[in-house]
Amino acid sequence: MSEHYPRIRARVWNDHLIREGLSLCFYMKRPHVEMAQSVMHCIETYVLAVGKQTLRWYLDEEGEWQDLDETGWALTRRKLLERPGMIVDLLGRDDDRWYRLMYRGKNPDEPFLPGNPGEVCALSAWLPTEYMEEHGPGRVRELALALAASLPFCSGHAGLSFHCQLNLLGVERKLHEYSLRHPGLDIPELGHLSFRLGTRLRGPAWMNFLGQPVLGELGGTASLRARLSSQGTTVQELDGERAVVTLGPWPEAGDTEQGQILPAYRELARVLEPWLYREVPGQPYREVPERTRRWERRFFD
Repeated sequence: MSEHYPRIRARVWNDHLIREGLSLCFYMKRPHVEMAQSVMHCIETYVLAVGKQTLRWYLDEEGEWQDLDETGWALTRRKLLERPGMIVDLLGRDDDRWYRLMYRGKNPDEPFLPGNPGEVCALSAWLPTEYMEEHGPGRVRELALALAASLPFCSGHAGLSFHCQLNLLGVERKLHEYSLRHPGLDIPELGHLSFRLGTRLRGPAWMNFLGQPVLGELGGTASLRARLSSQGTTVQELDGERAVVTLGPWPEAGDTEQGQILPAYRELARVLEPWLYREVPGQPYREVPERTRRWERRFFD
């Protein structure tokens, strides 16, 4: 176990693994046709960081994993650049280490769900924590900044996350056991958030990327910096009226059973509270589960 996060290796249905990892996520309220070249550049940046042979499979249109050989790469590039909307899912595994890059391309001006203002293009890159242990958190930070530089994001976050498939039997129950104890571990919901997030914020996380309109509504980078006083917190201005808030030199999971409540994360949560995403019922007369509400308030209660 690292001093910054626990080592989680939990097995559920069909021996599916739940483990701790790193996720670098960005959300763009732009149509996919404007995003395709930027996303292709992000894929190239990620592959350069992890090695070309690391990603081994891609998800085809029937939901089956296929070999990511030269033909698979060519097909991915062609569809990404030619289609008005696109799902990309590239995967690599080395024992229990997961590498994954996912993208959900949307057209917010003509949403899939009519009248839905929350649809965004969304990109997520996974790294195992062993990558950070081998290369240092600075390398992860550099990768997150490189991805951010390629994307016209409204928001983004990078830090610790569960690596798992949420839709499998037993996963949600097991996550509930860990997620409230370790509030710094995000729950991966890229597909869901691509339909819901809009310009609101997910987080807080180790690295918090703020674009427009939220950064402007906060009064800009200088105003945001003045409201944060936790030791180790930095606010870096980025081009395009954007900024990134980093909470310490390492991502932290916290442990409420040991009194590790992540005060820097809680401070940022209070500042960003009016803009944080909160789940809404998927159907009329349905309520959001209490466990979801508890997790959303993990940095407040």
